[in-house]
Amino acid sequence: MPGIPVRGFSAFTGRFNNCLAWLAGGDQDRFMKHLIRRVRADEWRQVRDLRLAALQDPAAPIAFLETYEDASTRPDTFWQERAANAAQGDAVAQFVAEAPDGSWDGTVSVLVEGRGSESAFSDPAVMDQTHVVGVFVRPEARGAGLADALFRVGLAWSSAVEEPRVQRVRLFVHERNARAQGLYRKLGFERTGVTVPMAGDRSDEREIEMAVQR
Repeated sequence: MPGIPVRGFSAFTGRFNNCLAWLAGGDQDRFMKHLIRRVRADEWRQVRDLRLAALQDPAAPIAFLETYEDASTRPDTFWQERAANAAQGDAVAQFVAEAPDGSWDGTVSVLVEGRGSESAFSDPAVMDQTHVVGVFVRPEARGAGLADALFRVGLAWSSAVEEPRVQRVRLFVHERNARAQGLYRKLGFERTGVTVPMAGDRSDEREIEMAVQR
């Protein structure tokens, strides 16, 4: 699954819930057999633990709107509902990179936004689209193509959504997160010209919208 530019997410079709991502680069022995798959409802503890790990990453302040302090106080019922919603249906999906030993080294989530629907990130959706959020790969697993593989499965899932028929996939990235912007450009995402202020007392900082069309 080489990291090459793409011109539209509709190229990523087929069955993907149980696809093996054969990754190039990095530690071959460790990273060549990660399973990129959708989470299951009973895996809420793993969903919680990976999210909390992401929120403790040094890049978390510019990568996520939520803080570790807030997330760590949420009750088990919150994580159970979150995992259940992400495990089935066509409203949201969370995918993980599972190592041969069963540990999770990365994740990405995809939200469906129908035209006109409200969004926590910007004005109502201008078209039928999906929205990539919660991108994270553990530091020790970076550089081996896991983020690339997770995105490709998320794009494939977006292409397979039947109602609404998704016209584009979008995301927001902090203006200073150059590393993430580089990954997204490699996958075909381009700036749309839309920017939004960060929430709360960080309104002087901007989030950049990037998107890839069908």
